[in-house]
Amino acid sequence: QVQVVESGGGLVQPGGSLRLSCAASGRIFSAYTMGWYRQAPGKQRELVAISTSGGSTNYADSVNGRFTISRDNAKNTVYLQMNSLKPEDTAVYYCNAYRWLGALKYDYWGQGTQVTVSS
Repeated sequence: QVQVVESGGGLVQPGGSLRLSCAASGRIFSAYTMGWYRQAPGKQRELVAISTSGGSTNYADSVNGRFTISRDNAKNTVYLQMNSLKPEDTAVYYCNAYRWLGALKYDYWGQGTQVTVSS
């Protein structure tokens, strides 16, 4: 069982920055693919960025070049640095951890943290 807890959300002006953190429990954090997702009101949850256990990263086109995902396996933590924020980045941001063991997928979600971009 893995628990993930997000922090770092808040209100920021357009053009500003925020850093989200996601702390995960468990002894094998490094084996998990960690991802950030977001869900805006009235919209489906969408992928923002992922960091695989092998060190690869991938971003949604809408945030590429503005957001950076990073992980510290020693601290069991993944970060999302968000720069040049836009009002359309307003959403609840969720942290996800998953791994495959054979045919079984182990998939864990945090409770989410609100990010509001507004003047």
